[in-house]
Amino acid sequence: MPKLIKYALLLVLFGLLILIRFFENELFYDPYLVFFQNDYLYIDSPRREVLKLVGFTTLRYVLNSVISLGILYVFFKDKGIIKFSIVVFALAYVVLLLIYLYFVINPKQEDYYLFFNVRRFLIQPIILLLLLPAFYYHRLKN
Repeated sequence: MPKLIKYALLLVLFGLLILIRFFENELFYDPYLVFFQNDYLYIDSPRREVLKLVGFTTLRYVLNSVISLGILYVFFKDKGIIKFSIVVFALAYVVLLLIYLYFVINPKQEDYYLFFNVRRFLIQPIILLLLLPAFYYHRLKN
């Protein structure tokens, strides 16, 4: 793949991640967006519809994951990396969602900071930020 096309694809894919973040209020139901922008350590958890919240959080995670897989493929062009990344994204989703559900169903002020960070892994492409340098370093070593 010519470098110009590769860079254009990466620009589009990273642009999609930015657009998801920019339009998060319009695209996704998430009462915690406003909650965590305030002084959340001292206020009660917002009212929420758990099923709707989980559905939109899952949608956002899937969108971020698919775009992240596209970025990894354009970057490395290695199906082995993509297969491994799919497993990482799937396992992370299951583990993080179970922890997320615990915090949503049992909100306690002393758990808000941990909840904030678990939620961040679900709604932001943080796993991409971990995998990209890891695979790059692995490629350099081999």
